[in-house]
Amino acid sequence: MTPEHLNWDHDKDPDMIPLDAGGHPSRQSESGDHITASAGHIDVGEISTSSRTLWGDAWYRLRRNKLALVALVWIVFMILLAVTADLWVPQTLGDPIVLPQDTAAAKLLPPSADHPFGTDKLGREIVSRIIYGARVSLSVGVLAVSISLVIGLIFGGLAAYYGGLWDTLIMRTADVFFAFPYVLFAITLIAVLGPSYRNVFIAIGILGWPSIARVFRSSILSVKENEYVDAARAVGASDLRIMFRHILPNSIAPIVVYTTMSIGSAILSEAALSFLGMGVQPPTPSWGGMLSDARAFLFSAPHMMLFPGIAILTTVLAFVLMGDGLRDALDVKMKD
Repeated sequence: MTPEHLNWDHDKDPDMIPLDAGGHPSRQSESGDHITASAGHIDVGEISTSSRTLWGDAWYRLRRNKLALVALVWIVFMILLAVTADLWVPQTLGDPIVLPQDTAAAKLLPPSADHPFGTDKLGREIVSRIIYGARVSLSVGVLAVSISLVIGLIFGGLAAYYGGLWDTLIMRTADVFFAFPYVLFAITLIAVLGPSYRNVFIAIGILGWPSIARVFRSSILSVKENEYVDAARAVGASDLRIMFRHILPNSIAPIVVYTTMSIGSAILSEAALSFLGMGVQPPTPSWGGMLSDARAFLFSAPHMMLFPGIAILTTVLAFVLMGDGLRDALDVKMKD
């Protein structure tokens, strides 16, 4: 290779092509850097993968998880059913609350073309009650977990960031909550507040914060001693700015995963409380309440138990699979 090739100037000799160390032609970018076409191969996949953000990379990996995608489709499907129920369910499938005119002839009918999921002991369509029960279960799950999330993030952040007395006080309070059986504690709270739709998600939300606080605390402890936090503290950033600008974005991934799974747990807790008569009260449709009504007809009308049970199973399983998929997708150690 001659010195002229090494000191190539495009303005002086536009026809001269610079060569790299291996003798291959290379081109020059606008910034002046040479991009070498080694053996004529450019790995576009590596370029596109490296250009993705953390959340974009997580979405790319999540799309490759078939079970997580199926779970996401089912969750979206249930949400759409619950949101649009008033527009079409009473007109096409029957009212979930109003009794039919001929109750004696309509009750305990098996599944058929006219009654897709059969009817209950009062002649009401089970399919319409399941759809409206999805509205209750999903809203209780989201609202209860939202309450737990707010309380858990505040207390977990205080315990991890300040430590000392704050950490001891908050974590020992969480231990007190963990010491009581969950369902028994929820029944006690609802007995004090009164059984109702609102008090169900309040009770579940209050009881769910210790787990989120512990997860958030451990996540913060793993990132708060990093150099960028020390640098922000050195330039005079406030504790609030450090927490929300530097610590929270880098420790939120475990919370996203745990929150998704917690929605499924909250749905299951609401069904258990309604089954025991301490949750959503009749005539409001509830999956747990429908299972409670089906106990007396377990052998004579098994469809009363089967379809609400399937609704609970598939919905809770969908949130668990979705959380599991998010855990894998948000793991920065995983590489394609």
